[in-house]
Amino acid sequence: MAGGEGEGTSLEFTPTWVVAAVCTLIVGISLAVERLLHYAGKKLKKAGQKPLFEALQKIKEELMLLGFISLLLTVFQSRIIKICVKESVMEHLLPCSLRDREEATGSKPEAEGTSHLLRHLLAEEATATGYCASKGGKVPLLSLEALHHLHIFIFVLAVVHVTFSVLTVVFGGARIRQWKHWEDSIAKVNFDTSQVLKPRVTHVKDHDFIRNRFVGIGKGSAIRGWLHSFFKQFYGSVTKSDYVALRLGFITTHCKANPKFNFHKYMIRALEDDFRKVVGISWYLWVFVVVFLLLNINGWHTYFWIAFFPFILLLAVGTKLEHIIIQLAHEVAEKHIAIEGELVVQPSDDHFWFHRPRIVLFLIHFILFQNAFEIAFFFWIWVTYGFDSCIMGQVRYIIPRLIIGVFIQVLCSYSTLPLYALVTQMGTHFKKSIFDEHMQAKFVGWAQNAKKKVATNAGTNGSSHDGPSGSGGSAGAGAATAATSAFKGIQLAKLNQSQQS
Repeated sequence: MAGGEGEGTSLEFTPTWVVAAVCTLIVGISLAVERLLHYAGKKLKKAGQKPLFEALQKIKEELMLLGFISLLLTVFQSRIIKICVKESVMEHLLPCSLRDREEATGSKPEAEGTSHLLRHLLAEEATATGYCASKGGKVPLLSLEALHHLHIFIFVLAVVHVTFSVLTVVFGGARIRQWKHWEDSIAKVNFDTSQVLKPRVTHVKDHDFIRNRFVGIGKGSAIRGWLHSFFKQFYGSVTKSDYVALRLGFITTHCKANPKFNFHKYMIRALEDDFRKVVGISWYLWVFVVVFLLLNINGWHTYFWIAFFPFILLLAVGTKLEHIIIQLAHEVAEKHIAIEGELVVQPSDDHFWFHRPRIVLFLIHFILFQNAFEIAFFFWIWVTYGFDSCIMGQVRYIIPRLIIGVFIQVLCSYSTLPLYALVTQMGTHFKKSIFDEHMQAKFVGWAQNAKKKVATNAGTNGSSHDGPSGSGGSAGAGAATAATSAFKGIQLAKLNQSQQS
């Protein structure tokens, strides 16, 4: 038989019906998944959910990347397993000890005797081992079985990450949608003319928002504030008084012309827009995977200690977001004793790390990926090597990892993500999600036309010798002024339109 008995039967001697049946099954599954994603994309576009549609496109990109990785591993596997190195190089930085390897090697023939796939892998590895042995007693750099397991791990990691990200945003979005009745109650008050026009003076420290968030003045107030922020993220992270105060601060700063602006709808759109970044696996996340695989050394228990990193980071993010609300309350309480009308906070980037609210999104992205990595790594080892494998570790290290993983997923979904959706609106600038997709497209098209006109006018005036000097600059300044006016007009039109809808 071609290729030898140990290597199995090649396609030359495989029945055509077997080849056709296997190809039909694989192609059928692939087409079904592709059609499902395509249908989901059409439904999202029809519903006007462009951010979620783009998130779906991001998932398809990840699947395409996985397919390309699979293709590379398959095409070059015969060459990879023939990369030969000295045997002493393979005895350092091992996930399991040499004794564990000897025990696994001793028990391997019995397990392989029942699996045709493992016999096939053993035959190819034997060929690679013989090839490297002929090169002066060397050994393969990576065995075919290890390459196959690495391939499965990359696929499992990507699938688990995408799944966990979707679940986090779905549950977090459901939590945020529960705040809609707060928005509706505020809208009813705004439509009640007698309530709006009724003059009133409010003692600041008697206000619900200040009373719940103000922790006093003095040397210990900062410490009490951080402790209050730390524990607040575990229960009632956002109250109605928080929502009302932050909403009013946003509208007063960015939408003063439209006090009836639907803040809740804007916040949902902003969260959906950010979801596109959360669901992707960026290059720096793959770097983290490589670093972890490098440090997964026997006796270090890296898989255990690294589980605390996203846990601590998530607590830090939640505490920071809660503390920003306290800072906003303190600013009002320190400036005023009593106010006429509503209590208004002042949004500012100064409250965020390095004055950049977007850093919080980056950290949440990293936390979700690292947590998904921990869970994916656990299940991959369990399915591939078994629960008693040396790479799995001891039970006293496994249980805490799983508990931390579940805790991170729940806390991020029901506390941290809703906090992020609300508190990051307290930056100096609003997000482009304040406009719907139709208005965004119009504005981008108008801006491009305005740039072309400015360039054309500047070129015409620069080449003209009859006009006064500096006319090109005047044209550019006029175009810039027109651009600013048009932008403000579009913004006010959008705000009024959103309220009418």
